[in-house]
Amino acid sequence: MDPVTQDNVRVGRTWERVDGAVLERFREHSVANLGDALDRLNIVDGGIAPIWNGAKAVGTALPVLTVAGDNKAVIAALDHIRPGDLVVINAFGYEGRAIIGDNLAQRFAVFGATGAVVDGYVRDGAIIGTLGVPVFARGLTPAGPFKNGPGTIGEPVAIGGVVVNPGDIVVADGDGVIVIPPRRAEEALAAVEEIVAREARLDAEVDALRKQPV
Repeated sequence: MDPVTQDNVRVGRTWERVDGAVLERFREHSVANLGDALDRLNIVDGGIAPIWNGAKAVGTALPVLTVAGDNKAVIAALDHIRPGDLVVINAFGYEGRAIIGDNLAQRFAVFGATGAVVDGYVRDGAIIGTLGVPVFARGLTPAGPFKNGPGTIGEPVAIGGVVVNPGDIVVADGDGVIVIPPRRAEEALAAVEEIVAREARLDAEVDALRKQPV
């Protein structure tokens, strides 16, 4: 299906989403270990970070492209969220306006999204943290957005130097954000499980050294 433009926002064709059981397996692993499993590629730059400590999100990417400082397309994306989606917003890293606040963050969660990753700024950080909605962004600003558009939903975007396609698996935690193409899901999971096993062996060696008499 060709993209459709509605009220200054272009909506891409439908796409496949990975099975929820696959997402559950990714929830067991850290971004750092997954990055090692994918040859340290596909990692979003470190400027995009959680806005509250302990935030973690795993989901299938619902990409949104906005004009810097404008969130009309983000609001329109609410109609396209499916359970398990993670909203990924290219807001051009703009510092002058917050693209989302606590109201939109809550709506994402109510519609079934697992969180949001914003290449830009957000606001209401303390409230979002209290609500427990995982949001990752470049920073905080109190200034609200414009709502004029244009924008796109469900088309590839770039955030932090990484291209994100609709339906890609996105994992975000305290270390940052990584993007995994669905075709590499099983490969990534197999590799990260080996890494976890190796680290467990190394931890056991360190523990044994601690227990040795001085």
